[in-house]
Amino acid sequence: MSLSAAHSAAFRREVPREGRVWSIRDAAGHPAPQDATGSRAMPFWSKRSRAERVVGAVAAYRGFDVVEIPVRDWLDSWLPGLRSDGLLVGVNWAGPRATGFDVAPDQVTGWFADLP
Repeated sequence: MSLSAAHSAAFRREVPREGRVWSIRDAAGHPAPQDATGSRAMPFWSKRSRAERVVGAVAAYRGFDVVEIPVRDWLDSWLPGLRSDGLLVGVNWAGPRATGFDVAPDQVTGWFADLP
């Protein structure tokens, strides 16, 4: 299993337990960097510590604040908004370049369809 696959699996396990996801933002808002194919993804993490690690290790995200989002708000508002904006969901990005899987919002919604 690749590191990105392991982080994705952890995301799917941890989000229901945590009851929230974590994002980052600065004065300009939440990042949604563009990849080599032109796709944009907004990153989310399943634990605060994962988001804090990226903010501390990745120069582009230094100075960003870590933001808690209740999972129900994320599922009901954020994911539909990402879908309508044509953005993907960055799942537990990690490492010195903050990389990982970028997934369609509809797929992520399906992962958590059983949550109350």
